[in-house]
Amino acid sequence: MTRNILLLLASGGGVGFLPHIPGTLGTLVAIPLSLALNRLAVTEPSIAAIALAGLVFVAMGLADQAARILGKKDPPIIVVDEIAGFALANYMTADIFGLILSFALFRFFDIAKIFPARRIEALPGGAGIVLDDIMAGFYTFVILRLLSSSGLI
Repeated sequence: MTRNILLLLASGGGVGFLPHIPGTLGTLVAIPLSLALNRLAVTEPSIAAIALAGLVFVAMGLADQAARILGKKDPPIIVVDEIAGFALANYMTADIFGLILSFALFRFFDIAKIFPARRIEALPGGAGIVLDDIMAGFYTFVILRLLSSSGLI
């Protein structure tokens, strides 16, 4: 893959290059992909779960290569980690309120780095870049499932 294509993919189509809030912008870019994955999960849950796992592995590879190109551990222009993390956070969310809540919770957990996310972030390469966001997505997913099963959303 050429350097420019790789950086374009790792930066969420270039939004990672925008100043100030690349993580939030990367999460916004994740919304259409997340909604498509949710739609697939309704009819083909196994395929959707495999696609989500594949997204995580592709994100780790892209993040690893982009970080090497840029010569930094976790450069802010890499937002593919937010894309993969939000796909998990919003997985199986069915309505606009759930989408908004998953967005807010995911951004909170991504920024707060609640245990063990900070330790996971210290892992080398793409794993450290992506898996802390997967942890934020997991926390969000669990909270949304609990709220959903209790009838609160």
